[in-house]
Amino acid sequence: MAKGYMISAHRSPADPVKGAAYRDLAKPALEAAGGKYLAAGGRVIAKENGIEERTILIEFESFDAAVAAYESDGYQNALKVLDGGADRDIRLFEGLD
Repeated sequence: MAKGYMISAHRSPADPVKGAAYRDLAKPALEAAGGKYLAAGGRVIAKENGIEERTILIEFESFDAAVAAYESDGYQNALKVLDGGADRDIRLFEGLD
């Protein structure tokens, strides 16, 4: 079975207070759902239509697990705390077998 992934590519810096509150809830919620952080922050070189901002990549056991993690109560609570404090492109996608 192919792994599942969540990528979060920020379009601009997040609100520092809302972003910190979100991270305090989001990271444990996604890890509890089996998420493994592969990259978070660090250097970014944007190509084509990309934007050089914070990028996070999280791996899950499957695509369905990635979707379930995003839809989980814990992660949805984190999104409520974020409350528009970040402009991001979130994608859930399936890896290669």
